[in-house]
Amino acid sequence: MIPFLGLKQGFHDFEYEIDDAFFGETEYSIIHSGNVHVTLSLEKKETMLIGKFIISGTVSTDCDRCNDPLEVPVKGEYQLIFRFGTDPSDDESLIIIHPDAYEIDVRENIYELITVSMPSRLSHKREDCNEEMIALLKQYSGLPDQNDEDLDDEDWDDEDDWDDEDDDDEDWDDDDDKEDDPIDPRWSVLKDLN
Repeated sequence: MIPFLGLKQGFHDFEYEIDDAFFGETEYSIIHSGNVHVTLSLEKKETMLIGKFIISGTVSTDCDRCNDPLEVPVKGEYQLIFRFGTDPSDDESLIIIHPDAYEIDVRENIYELITVSMPSRLSHKREDCNEEMIALLKQYSGLPDQNDEDLDDEDWDDEDDWDDEDDDDEDWDDDDDKEDDPIDPRWSVLKDLN
């Protein structure tokens, strides 16, 4: 909590060390633990507060592929505006504070900023994923085994870049579908669900 009522107009700096207890208090948190340093530079103006958050550290979450614990770095700079008023705002970076308020609670804001700082793909590198879980995925979803030579690097790509430059519109033409085209084993399971 920041009691802004007694603050003079201008800049005020706050620092927070976010640890496991913080994430443990957050209900339904996708982050299990972490060590994150947060610096908040709060500028108090007559009708608003402007907060600049700098976040850096690491958090522990679950791998999207094997569900084992995964440590990921978090880093980012964000700005939130706390404006006095009663009308709700659709802008995610604009937070409305009741005119009678005398303090702001930035815990929820810090948690949200940490989560948006996480990488979009939360997964281990190929060699670090749980082999037993990958084998179960293969068994129930038709994916090739982790050690199988049929496994494309695309299935284990650790980056979020998609190479669409070589795709032609003709590739998506439904008239060119043929019965004898080989079906990816990951999709063949869905074929019998009708």
